[in-house]
Amino acid sequence: MRETNIKINPETMELNTVKFKNKTTILLNGVTYKGYPVGELPKRFAFIYNEEKDQDGINEFFNYKGLTYVEYVPSPFNIQ
Repeated sequence: MRETNIKINPETMELNTVKFKNKTTILLNGVTYKGYPVGELPKRFAFIYNEEKDQDGINEFFNYKGLTYVEYVPSPFNIQ
């Protein structure tokens, strides 16, 4: 893994630590994010709540080097 410090957080005056796990997955301050190209964003992206499916959408994201990163939450059904 490659580790890079990007910016100083003005509230805490600490460096944000970024670890690149692979081409599309990063670890930012201990939180894992998965990057998606624009055409491959998850279906839950950019809506707040779906009443029909009782499902929350993805409304927090950031863009970096051409990918849109969203927090990675593994499925509880994915046993490894």
